[in-house]
Amino acid sequence: MYAIVVINGQQFKVEEGRKLFVHHIQNAEPGQTVEFDKVLLIDNGNAVTVGTPVVDGAKVVCEVNTPLVKGDKVIVFKMKRRKDSRKKNGHRQQFTEVTVKQIVA
Repeated sequence: MYAIVVINGQQFKVEEGRKLFVHHIQNAEPGQTVEFDKVLLIDNGNAVTVGTPVVDGAKVVCEVNTPLVKGDKVIVFKMKRRKDSRKKNGHRQQFTEVTVKQIVA
């Protein structure tokens, strides 16, 4: 059984017991239970339920493992030739690690 769910503006394919790195969730504590109710699709082996736009009464229950995980560093370098113009920026995205506990259909 799996589901397609929207978490902080991104779509994820979730299964029970799977770990996910989602965009940072504010005020999350380790061990806290978080519910996401924007479920777009549920596949229960032989039956597929597609929402319009979401499935009524469906939700995904997750547990927060690590509230703040930093992603890989991304370097943005911009240069214009012959203009003596250079700009270098760095960025590290912040994530929250969650484990899917239950898919309620």
